[in-house]
Amino acid sequence: IYWLFVISVKPAVELFSTPSLWLTDLYWKNYADVLNNSTLRGYMLNSLIISSGNAVLCTTLGFLACYALTRFDLGGKESIFFWTITNRMAPPAVFLLPLYLLLTQVYKIGDFSLADTRIGMILVYCTFNLPFAIWTLRPTLEGIPRELDEAAVVDGASTWRVIYDIIFPLARPGVAVPLILPWVFARNEYLLAATFTNFHARTLTTGLSEYVTTTGTAWGIMATISVFTLIPALIVFGMVQKHIVAGLTFGAVKG
Repeated sequence: IYWLFVISVKPAVELFSTPSLWLTDLYWKNYADVLNNSTLRGYMLNSLIISSGNAVLCTTLGFLACYALTRFDLGGKESIFFWTITNRMAPPAVFLLPLYLLLTQVYKIGDFSLADTRIGMILVYCTFNLPFAIWTLRPTLEGIPRELDEAAVVDGASTWRVIYDIIFPLARPGVAVPLILPWVFARNEYLLAATFTNFHARTLTTGLSEYVTTTGTAWGIMATISVFTLIPALIVFGMVQKHIVAGLTFGAVKG
C-alpha cells in the first residue's frame, strides 16, 4: 500500500528512474487530474451506488432467507443451503455468458436492457454475494432461541413484527459481516464490471484499463485511482472491525 502511494505522488520521469521508497517532493498533480476528471468522478459515483445497493440487497434477502430456513421446518433445507454456496464456489468466468444473455435478452423491455446499468450490476453481484450473506447469517439466526419467536406470536405479533422487533435487533452484530464484505467485494470487482458495462455504469476499477494504451501506461494515474479505490474500504473496515469480528463469531458457541 505504501509503495502504491509512493508511485501516485511521483511524476512520470521519476517512476522510470532508480526506484526509491523514500519520499522527497510530493507530486499531487495526479490526484488533481483524477479529481478534476468528470468521467472518473462518474465512475466513483457508480462504484458507490453499485456496491452500496448490492450490500443492502444481499443483506436484506439473505436475512429473510435465513429466517425462513432456520425458523420453519422446511424439507431439504440443508440441500438448499449447500446449493446456494455452490454459486460462490464457481469461478465468475463461468457465469459470463448466461448473465450476458439474461441482461441483454431475457430481461430486455423494448430498447431497454439491464446491460450497462447500475441495477443490472447490482443484480449480477448478488449472484455471488447473496450466498455469502446467507451462509454468514445462518449461525447468527440459529443462535437466537426460537422460543422468543413463539412467545411473541402467542402475544399476537405477526411474522414481520417478530422479524423487525425481535430477530433483527438481536442479530444486528452478525449483520455487519454480510453488509460490509459484499460491499467491498462489489467495489473491488473487475471482471464482471468490465464485461457488462460500457460507459453509463462503469466502475472505478474498470477505469484503470483506460490508462493502458499502445503509447504507454500512465502508472501515476493508475496508482492514484487505486488509492481512491482502497481508501473507502480501509475506512469502512477500520470503523466496523469490532462488529465484523463479533459477527463472524456470533452463534459459533452454544450453551
